[in-house]
Amino acid sequence: MMGQRSGDQDRLFYTFNLDDHIPKDHLLRGINHFFDAGDLRKHMAPFYSHTGRPSIDPELMIRMLIIGYCFGIRSERRLCEEVHPNLAYRWFCRLGLDDAVPDHSTFSKNRHGRFRDSDMLRHVFESVLRRCMKEGLVGGEGFAIDASVIKADANRTRGIAGTETIDRSRGEGPSRAVREYLATLDENDDDAHAVDASQEPATQPKNILLTDPAARWTAAPGGPAFYAYSTNYLIDLHAGIIVDVEATPAYRTQEVNSTTASMLAWMINDKAIEPQVPVWEKGARSDETFSNSEFQWLEQSNKYRCPAGHALRSERRPFKSPRTHITKANTVVYRSNQLDCTGRVLKNQCCPNTPIRKIARSVYESARDKVRAIAKTPAYRQSRKDRKKVEILFAHLKRVMKLDRLRLRGPSGAHDEFLLAATAQNLRRMAKWLMPKQEEVKNASA
Repeated sequence: MMGQRSGDQDRLFYTFNLDDHIPKDHLLRGINHFFDAGDLRKHMAPFYSHTGRPSIDPELMIRMLIIGYCFGIRSERRLCEEVHPNLAYRWFCRLGLDDAVPDHSTFSKNRHGRFRDSDMLRHVFESVLRRCMKEGLVGGEGFAIDASVIKADANRTRGIAGTETIDRSRGEGPSRAVREYLATLDENDDDAHAVDASQEPATQPKNILLTDPAARWTAAPGGPAFYAYSTNYLIDLHAGIIVDVEATPAYRTQEVNSTTASMLAWMINDKAIEPQVPVWEKGARSDETFSNSEFQWLEQSNKYRCPAGHALRSERRPFKSPRTHITKANTVVYRSNQLDCTGRVLKNQCCPNTPIRKIARSVYESARDKVRAIAKTPAYRQSRKDRKKVEILFAHLKRVMKLDRLRLRGPSGAHDEFLLAATAQNLRRMAKWLMPKQEEVKNASA
Protein backbone atom coordinates (compact mmCIF):
# COMPACT_ATOMS: atom_id res chain seq x y z
CA MET A 1 0.00 0.00 0.00
CA MET A 2 1.33 3.44 -0.92
CA GLY A 3 2.09 5.55 2.11
CA GLN A 4 1.22 9.21 2.51
CA ARG A 5 2.64 11.80 4.90
CA SER A 6 0.11 13.67 6.95
CA GLY A 7 1.93 16.98 6.52
CA ASP A 8 1.12 17.91 10.11
CA GLN A 9 3.79 20.29 11.48
CA ASP A 10 1.88 21.54 14.48
CA ARG A 11 3.77 19.64 17.16
CA LEU A 12 4.74 21.86 20.07
CA PHE A 13 7.75 19.92 21.28
CA TYR A 14 10.56 18.17 19.44
CA THR A 15 13.47 16.08 20.64
CA PHE A 16 16.27 17.33 18.42
CA ASN A 17 20.02 16.86 18.71
CA LEU A 18 22.17 18.64 16.13
CA ASP A 19 24.96 16.09 16.48
CA ASP A 20 22.65 13.29 15.27
CA HIS A 21 22.07 15.09 11.97
CA ILE A 22 25.72 15.71 11.01
CA PRO A 23 27.29 12.92 8.89
CA LYS A 24 30.10 11.10 10.64
CA ASP A 25 32.48 11.78 7.76
CA HIS A 26 31.60 15.46 7.37
CA LEU A 27 34.69 17.64 6.94
CA LEU A 28 33.65 19.90 9.82
CA ARG A 29 33.66 16.94 12.21
CA GLY A 30 37.33 16.39 11.49
CA ILE A 31 38.13 20.10 11.73
CA ASN A 32 36.21 20.39 15.00
CA HIS A 33 38.18 17.46 16.41
CA PHE A 34 41.51 19.20 15.84
CA PHE A 35 40.54 22.86 16.32
CA ASP A 36 40.92 24.02 19.91
CA ALA A 37 40.12 27.63 20.75
CA GLY A 38 40.45 27.13 24.49
CA ASP A 39 43.01 29.90 25.05
CA LEU A 40 41.44 32.32 22.57
CA ARG A 41 39.44 34.22 25.17
CA LYS A 42 42.51 34.53 27.39
CA HIS A 43 44.48 35.96 24.48
CA MET A 44 41.70 38.45 23.64
CA ALA A 45 40.78 39.46 27.21
CA PRO A 46 43.06 42.56 27.36
CA PHE A 47 41.32 44.00 24.28
CA TYR A 48 37.82 43.98 25.78
CA SER A 49 36.30 46.25 28.41
CA HIS A 50 35.37 44.74 31.80
CA THR A 51 32.10 46.68 31.83
CA GLY A 52 29.23 47.23 29.45
CA ARG A 53 27.14 44.89 27.32
CA PRO A 54 28.74 41.53 26.38
CA SER A 55 30.19 41.39 22.89
CA ILE A 56 29.92 38.69 20.25
CA ASP A 57 32.00 35.69 21.26
CA PRO A 58 35.34 35.91 19.37
CA GLU A 59 35.45 32.10 19.11
CA LEU A 60 32.11 32.17 17.26
CA MET A 61 33.47 34.67 14.72
CA ILE A 62 36.65 32.65 14.20
CA ARG A 63 34.66 29.45 13.69
CA MET A 64 32.44 31.18 11.15
CA LEU A 65 35.47 32.55 9.30
CA ILE A 66 37.03 29.07 9.20
CA ILE A 67 33.83 27.78 7.59
CA GLY A 68 33.97 30.58 5.02
CA TYR A 69 37.56 29.89 4.03
CA CYS A 70 37.20 26.09 4.09
CA PHE A 71 34.19 26.09 1.78
CA GLY A 72 35.04 29.06 -0.43
CA ILE A 73 32.37 31.42 0.94
CA ARG A 74 34.14 34.69 0.20
CA SER A 75 31.47 37.18 1.31
CA GLU A 76 30.87 37.66 5.04
CA ARG A 77 27.31 38.71 4.29
CA ARG A 78 26.72 35.46 2.42
CA LEU A 79 28.52 33.53 5.15
CA CYS A 80 25.98 34.74 7.72
CA GLU A 81 23.17 33.76 5.37
CA GLU A 82 24.66 30.29 4.88
CA VAL A 83 25.23 29.59 8.58
CA HIS A 84 21.61 30.40 9.46
CA PRO A 85 19.92 27.38 7.73
CA ASN A 86 22.87 24.95 7.58
CA LEU A 87 22.80 22.45 10.45
CA ALA A 88 26.47 21.43 10.05
CA TYR A 89 27.58 25.05 10.15
CA ARG A 90 25.47 25.72 13.27
CA TRP A 91 26.88 22.62 14.93
CA PHE A 92 30.49 23.66 14.24
CA CYS A 93 29.80 27.21 15.49
CA ARG A 94 28.18 25.87 18.71
CA LEU A 95 24.91 27.57 17.79
CA GLY A 96 21.57 26.12 18.77
CA LEU A 97 18.53 26.18 16.53
CA ASP A 98 17.21 29.30 18.24
CA ASP A 99 20.55 31.14 18.54
CA ALA A 100 20.96 34.24 16.40
CA VAL A 101 23.72 34.47 13.79
CA PRO A 102 25.91 37.60 14.14
CA ASP A 103 25.42 40.39 11.64
CA HIS A 104 28.01 40.61 8.87
CA SER A 105 29.04 44.11 10.01
CA THR A 106 30.39 42.61 13.24
CA PHE A 107 33.23 40.96 11.33
CA SER A 108 34.33 44.22 9.72
CA LYS A 109 34.35 46.11 13.02
CA ASN A 110 36.36 43.45 14.84
CA ARG A 111 38.71 42.81 11.93
CA HIS A 112 39.82 46.44 11.78
CA GLY A 113 39.91 46.70 15.58
CA ARG A 114 40.53 43.96 18.11
CA PHE A 115 41.59 41.25 15.67
CA ARG A 116 44.44 43.31 14.23
CA ASP A 117 45.40 45.00 17.49
CA SER A 118 45.81 41.59 19.14
CA ASP A 119 47.14 39.82 16.03
CA MET A 120 44.54 37.18 16.81
CA LEU A 121 44.63 35.55 13.39
CA ARG A 122 48.36 34.87 13.78
CA HIS A 123 47.59 33.41 17.23
CA VAL A 124 44.97 31.08 15.73
CA PHE A 125 47.30 30.03 12.90
CA GLU A 126 50.10 29.16 15.32
CA SER A 127 47.77 27.23 17.64
CA VAL A 128 46.63 25.11 14.68
CA LEU A 129 50.26 24.63 13.64
CA ARG A 130 51.12 23.40 17.15
CA ARG A 131 48.32 20.85 16.87
CA CYS A 132 49.75 19.70 13.50
CA MET A 133 53.11 19.21 15.19
CA LYS A 134 51.50 17.33 18.06
CA GLU A 135 49.77 14.99 15.61
CA GLY A 136 53.08 14.22 13.89
CA LEU A 137 52.35 15.96 10.59
CA VAL A 138 55.45 18.19 10.78
CA GLY A 139 58.66 16.26 10.23
CA GLY A 140 61.06 19.18 10.60
CA GLU A 141 63.61 17.69 8.18
CA GLY A 142 62.72 19.24 4.82
CA PHE A 143 61.07 22.50 3.87
CA ALA A 144 60.03 24.28 0.69
CA ILE A 145 59.18 27.91 0.10
CA ASP A 146 57.41 29.61 -2.78
CA ALA A 147 55.15 32.55 -3.56
CA SER A 148 51.98 32.93 -5.60
CA VAL A 149 50.45 36.10 -7.00
CA ILE A 150 46.88 36.93 -5.86
CA LYS A 151 44.92 39.69 -7.52
CA ALA A 152 44.14 42.71 -5.35
CA ASP A 153 40.67 44.19 -4.91
CA ALA A 154 41.38 46.75 -7.59
CA ASN A 155 39.98 48.49 -10.60
CA ARG A 156 42.65 49.00 -13.26
CA THR A 157 41.14 52.36 -14.18
CA ARG A 158 41.89 53.70 -10.67
CA GLY A 159 45.62 53.46 -11.22
CA ILE A 160 47.97 56.30 -12.16
CA ALA A 161 51.58 56.49 -13.29
CA GLY A 162 54.10 56.12 -10.50
CA THR A 163 55.64 59.51 -11.33
CA GLU A 164 52.40 61.47 -10.81
CA THR A 165 51.79 63.53 -7.69
CA ILE A 166 48.76 62.50 -5.61
CA ASP A 167 46.72 65.17 -3.83
CA ARG A 168 45.44 63.51 -0.63
CA SER A 169 43.78 66.68 0.67
CA ARG A 170 40.74 66.28 -1.56
CA GLY A 171 37.63 64.33 -0.68
CA GLU A 172 37.31 62.65 2.71
CA GLY A 173 41.02 62.03 3.11
CA PRO A 174 43.05 58.84 2.59
CA SER A 175 41.42 55.47 3.15
CA ARG A 176 42.68 52.87 5.61
CA ALA A 177 44.70 51.09 2.91
CA VAL A 178 46.30 54.39 1.85
CA ARG A 179 47.15 55.29 5.46
CA GLU A 180 48.86 51.91 5.89
CA TYR A 181 50.86 52.50 2.72
CA LEU A 182 51.98 55.97 3.81
CA ALA A 183 52.93 54.70 7.26
CA THR A 184 55.04 51.96 5.65
CA LEU A 185 56.84 54.54 3.50
CA ASP A 186 57.62 56.60 6.59
CA GLU A 187 59.00 53.55 8.41
CA ASN A 188 61.18 52.60 5.44
CA ASP A 189 62.53 56.14 5.19
CA ASP A 190 63.42 56.17 8.91
CA ASP A 191 65.14 52.77 8.66
CA ALA A 192 67.10 53.83 5.58
CA HIS A 193 68.39 56.98 7.27
CA ALA A 194 69.28 55.05 10.39
CA VAL A 195 71.32 52.48 8.45
CA ASP A 196 72.90 54.52 5.70
CA ALA A 197 72.07 58.10 4.79
CA SER A 198 73.52 57.60 1.31
CA GLN A 199 71.39 54.52 0.53
CA GLU A 200 69.53 54.75 -2.75
CA PRO A 201 65.74 55.04 -2.57
CA ALA A 202 63.49 52.15 -3.55
CA THR A 203 62.52 51.79 -7.20
CA GLN A 204 59.52 53.90 -8.12
CA PRO A 205 56.58 51.63 -9.08
CA LYS A 206 55.42 51.90 -12.67
CA ASN A 207 51.76 52.29 -11.66
CA ILE A 208 50.11 53.12 -8.33
CA LEU A 209 46.57 52.15 -7.38
CA LEU A 210 44.77 55.03 -5.67
CA THR A 211 42.58 52.76 -3.50
CA ASP A 212 45.40 50.38 -2.49
CA PRO A 213 48.87 51.82 -3.19
CA ALA A 214 50.72 48.86 -1.66
CA ALA A 215 49.42 46.53 -4.38
CA ARG A 216 51.93 46.13 -7.19
CA TRP A 217 51.31 46.25 -10.93
CA THR A 218 52.51 42.92 -12.23
CA ALA A 219 51.90 40.43 -15.01
CA ALA A 220 51.75 36.65 -15.06
CA PRO A 221 53.17 34.83 -18.10
CA GLY A 222 50.69 34.80 -20.97
CA GLY A 223 48.22 37.19 -19.40
CA PRO A 224 47.50 40.89 -18.92
CA ALA A 225 48.99 42.95 -16.11
CA PHE A 226 47.04 43.50 -12.89
CA TYR A 227 47.46 44.81 -9.33
CA ALA A 228 48.39 42.07 -6.89
CA TYR A 229 49.90 40.86 -3.64
CA SER A 230 52.02 37.74 -3.09
CA THR A 231 51.29 35.04 -0.55
CA ASN A 232 54.51 33.36 0.59
CA TYR A 233 54.31 29.80 1.97
CA LEU A 234 56.92 27.90 3.93
CA ILE A 235 55.79 24.28 4.14
CA ASP A 236 57.06 21.14 5.81
CA LEU A 237 57.59 18.42 3.20
CA HIS A 238 56.42 15.53 5.37
CA ALA A 239 52.67 16.21 4.95
CA GLY A 240 52.58 19.59 3.22
CA ILE A 241 51.68 21.52 6.37
CA ILE A 242 52.12 25.30 6.12
CA VAL A 243 54.50 26.35 8.89
CA ASP A 244 54.58 30.05 8.00
CA VAL A 245 52.81 32.47 5.70
CA GLU A 246 53.57 36.07 4.82
CA ALA A 247 51.84 38.69 2.67
CA THR A 248 54.05 40.92 0.52
CA PRO A 249 53.55 43.19 -2.49
CA ALA A 250 54.02 41.29 -5.75
CA TYR A 251 57.68 42.07 -6.45
CA ARG A 252 58.25 39.81 -9.45
CA THR A 253 61.68 41.34 -10.10
CA GLN A 254 62.92 39.92 -6.80
CA GLU A 255 61.95 36.43 -7.92
CA VAL A 256 63.96 36.94 -11.11
CA ASN A 257 66.93 38.35 -9.20
CA SER A 258 67.02 35.25 -6.98
CA THR A 259 68.15 33.20 -9.99
CA THR A 260 70.75 35.64 -11.31
CA ALA A 261 74.35 34.57 -11.69
CA SER A 262 75.56 36.84 -8.88
CA MET A 263 73.04 35.34 -6.46
CA LEU A 264 74.04 31.80 -7.40
CA ALA A 265 77.71 32.67 -6.91
CA TRP A 266 76.94 34.19 -3.50
CA MET A 267 75.14 31.01 -2.38
CA ILE A 268 77.87 28.66 -3.64
CA ASN A 269 81.05 30.59 -2.85
CA ASP A 270 80.07 32.63 0.21
CA LYS A 271 77.42 30.48 1.92
CA ALA A 272 78.35 26.95 0.75
CA ILE A 273 74.73 26.32 -0.31
CA GLU A 274 73.80 23.98 -3.13
CA PRO A 275 71.18 25.93 -5.12
CA GLN A 276 68.71 23.42 -6.48
CA VAL A 277 67.14 25.87 -8.89
CA PRO A 278 66.91 25.98 -12.68
CA VAL A 279 69.53 28.13 -14.40
CA TRP A 280 68.09 30.99 -16.41
CA GLU A 281 69.54 30.41 -19.87
CA LYS A 282 69.72 33.41 -22.20
CA GLY A 283 71.97 31.82 -24.81
CA ALA A 284 69.45 29.29 -26.13
CA ARG A 285 68.20 29.97 -29.67
CA SER A 286 65.03 28.98 -31.47
CA ASP A 287 66.10 29.82 -35.05
CA GLU A 288 68.01 26.54 -35.60
CA THR A 289 71.38 28.24 -35.18
CA PHE A 290 74.00 27.10 -32.65
CA SER A 291 73.18 27.93 -29.02
CA ASN A 292 75.90 29.03 -26.62
CA SER A 293 75.84 25.60 -24.96
CA GLU A 294 77.15 24.04 -28.20
CA PHE A 295 80.42 25.97 -27.88
CA GLN A 296 83.07 24.25 -25.74
CA TRP A 297 84.54 26.33 -22.92
CA LEU A 298 88.28 25.87 -22.28
CA GLU A 299 89.05 27.21 -18.81
CA GLN A 300 92.84 27.11 -18.88
CA SER A 301 93.21 28.85 -22.24
CA ASN A 302 90.34 31.28 -21.53
CA LYS A 303 88.50 30.74 -24.80
CA TYR A 304 85.53 29.05 -26.46
CA ARG A 305 85.79 26.52 -29.26
CA CYS A 306 83.08 26.56 -31.93
CA PRO A 307 81.59 23.40 -33.51
CA ALA A 308 84.01 23.89 -36.44
CA GLY A 309 87.01 23.88 -34.06
CA HIS A 310 87.87 27.63 -34.20
CA ALA A 311 88.53 29.77 -31.12
CA LEU A 312 86.48 32.64 -29.72
CA ARG A 313 88.64 34.93 -27.57
CA SER A 314 88.10 37.98 -25.41
CA GLU A 315 91.23 39.64 -26.87
CA ARG A 316 93.31 39.04 -29.98
CA ARG A 317 96.51 40.80 -28.93
CA PRO A 318 98.26 41.48 -25.62
CA PHE A 319 98.00 44.94 -24.04
CA LYS A 320 100.70 46.77 -22.12
CA SER A 321 98.22 47.33 -19.31
CA PRO A 322 96.19 44.15 -18.68
CA ARG A 323 92.47 44.58 -19.15
CA THR A 324 89.64 42.66 -17.55
CA HIS A 325 87.24 43.21 -20.47
CA ILE A 326 84.35 43.07 -17.96
CA THR A 327 81.30 44.98 -19.18
CA LYS A 328 78.77 46.89 -17.06
CA ALA A 329 76.59 43.76 -17.19
CA ASN A 330 79.37 41.76 -15.47
CA THR A 331 80.13 39.77 -18.60
CA VAL A 332 83.19 39.18 -20.80
CA VAL A 333 82.50 39.11 -24.54
CA TYR A 334 84.25 36.43 -26.59
CA ARG A 335 84.46 36.95 -30.37
CA SER A 336 85.40 34.74 -33.27
CA ASN A 337 87.89 35.71 -35.98
CA GLN A 338 86.16 36.97 -39.15
CA LEU A 339 88.62 35.01 -41.29
CA ASP A 340 87.53 31.80 -39.55
CA CYS A 341 83.87 32.51 -40.29
CA THR A 342 83.88 33.90 -43.83
CA GLY A 343 82.91 31.32 -46.43
CA ARG A 344 82.62 28.46 -43.95
CA VAL A 345 80.00 25.74 -44.37
CA LEU A 346 78.66 26.14 -40.82
CA LYS A 347 78.39 29.96 -40.90
CA ASN A 348 74.67 29.91 -41.67
CA GLN A 349 74.17 27.75 -38.60
CA CYS A 350 76.40 29.93 -36.44
CA CYS A 351 76.08 33.62 -37.36
CA PRO A 352 74.06 34.03 -40.57
CA ASN A 353 73.31 37.72 -40.06
CA THR A 354 76.61 38.94 -38.58
CA PRO A 355 80.22 38.67 -39.75
CA ILE A 356 81.39 37.05 -36.49
CA ARG A 357 79.91 35.13 -33.54
CA LYS A 358 79.87 36.70 -30.08
CA ILE A 359 79.29 35.00 -26.71
CA ALA A 360 78.85 37.04 -23.55
CA ARG A 361 80.11 34.97 -20.61
CA SER A 362 79.12 36.00 -17.10
CA VAL A 363 81.92 36.52 -14.60
CA TYR A 364 79.89 34.14 -12.38
CA GLU A 365 79.55 31.48 -15.07
CA SER A 366 81.55 28.94 -13.06
CA ALA A 367 78.86 29.08 -10.38
CA ARG A 368 76.18 28.63 -13.05
CA ASP A 369 78.09 25.57 -14.32
CA LYS A 370 77.99 24.07 -10.82
CA VAL A 371 74.23 24.65 -10.65
CA ARG A 372 73.82 22.96 -14.03
CA ALA A 373 75.72 19.97 -12.66
CA ILE A 374 73.49 19.88 -9.58
CA ALA A 375 70.44 19.83 -11.87
CA LYS A 376 71.54 16.41 -13.17
CA THR A 377 71.57 14.75 -9.72
CA PRO A 378 68.81 12.62 -8.11
CA ALA A 379 68.65 15.11 -5.21
CA TYR A 380 67.66 17.87 -7.63
CA ARG A 381 64.93 15.74 -9.18
CA GLN A 382 63.59 14.98 -5.71
CA SER A 383 63.63 18.66 -4.74
CA ARG A 384 61.67 19.55 -7.88
CA LYS A 385 59.14 16.89 -6.94
CA ASP A 386 58.89 18.18 -3.36
CA ARG A 387 58.45 21.74 -4.57
CA LYS A 388 55.21 20.73 -6.27
CA LYS A 389 53.67 20.31 -2.82
CA VAL A 390 53.70 24.09 -2.48
CA GLU A 391 52.22 24.55 -5.95
CA ILE A 392 49.41 22.11 -5.07
CA LEU A 393 48.54 24.25 -2.06
CA PHE A 394 48.39 27.36 -4.24
CA ALA A 395 46.14 25.59 -6.74
CA HIS A 396 43.85 24.50 -3.90
CA LEU A 397 43.88 28.05 -2.53
CA LYS A 398 42.65 29.53 -5.80
CA ARG A 399 40.37 26.84 -7.20
CA VAL A 400 38.75 25.23 -4.15
CA MET A 401 38.88 28.03 -1.60
CA LYS A 402 38.18 30.64 -4.29
CA LEU A 403 40.98 32.95 -3.10
CA ASP A 404 42.13 34.04 -6.56
CA ARG A 405 41.24 37.64 -5.72
CA LEU A 406 41.42 39.48 -2.40
CA ARG A 407 38.38 41.06 -0.78
CA LEU A 408 40.29 43.16 1.76
CA ARG A 409 42.63 46.01 0.90
CA GLY A 410 45.99 47.09 2.14
CA PRO A 411 48.88 45.02 3.56
CA SER A 412 46.89 44.20 6.69
CA GLY A 413 43.94 43.01 4.60
CA ALA A 414 46.19 40.68 2.59
CA HIS A 415 47.83 39.57 5.85
CA ASP A 416 44.45 38.63 7.35
CA GLU A 417 43.20 36.77 4.29
CA PHE A 418 46.39 34.75 3.77
CA LEU A 419 46.60 33.79 7.46
CA LEU A 420 42.99 32.60 7.53
CA ALA A 421 43.42 30.69 4.29
CA ALA A 422 46.58 28.94 5.54
CA THR A 423 44.85 28.09 8.83
CA ALA A 424 41.92 26.57 6.94
CA GLN A 425 44.25 24.56 4.69
CA ASN A 426 46.10 23.09 7.67
CA LEU A 427 42.82 22.19 9.38
CA ARG A 428 41.50 20.54 6.22
CA ARG A 429 44.69 18.53 5.84
CA MET A 430 44.56 17.30 9.43
CA ALA A 431 40.92 16.33 9.05
CA LYS A 432 41.48 14.47 5.78
CA TRP A 433 44.69 12.73 6.85
CA LEU A 434 43.89 11.74 10.42
CA MET A 435 40.13 11.26 10.69
CA PRO A 436 38.97 7.73 9.74
CA LYS A 437 36.60 7.40 6.82
CA GLN A 438 33.01 6.35 7.46
CA GLU A 439 33.58 3.10 5.61
CA GLU A 440 36.57 2.30 7.82
CA VAL A 441 34.48 2.95 10.93
CA LYS A 442 31.75 0.63 9.68
CA ASN A 443 34.23 -2.14 8.86
CA ALA A 444 35.92 -1.81 12.26
CA SER A 445 32.59 -2.07 14.10
CA ALA A 446 31.37 -5.03 12.00
